[in-house]
Amino acid sequence: MAMFAWVMMGIALWHFAIFIPDRFWGGIVGAFLGALIGGVLTGLLLNGFSIPGEHETHVLQALEAVPGAVIGMLLVYYEGVRRKIPVLEL
Repeated sequence: MAMFAWVMMGIALWHFAIFIPDRFWGGIVGAFLGALIGGVLTGLLLNGFSIPGEHETHVLQALEAVPGAVIGMLLVYYEGVRRKIPVLEL
């Protein structure tokens, strides 16, 4: 159940990627994967690489994914900037 909370928090934070110029490596899908993988890895790291079950899951479990999701999106963004991916201007 905690894995579900980590994934949902990563997806929730990914929605804020629309406010940033699209220089993510892989575009918006790259930002999605960065937030998802970062949130899950942080949750696993903070819980000793075990997934808490339904009765051990609470609101703070979801908040554990916030730093990882943000860091994951930042890494994907900086990789896109490093590769000099152009911004699509409309």
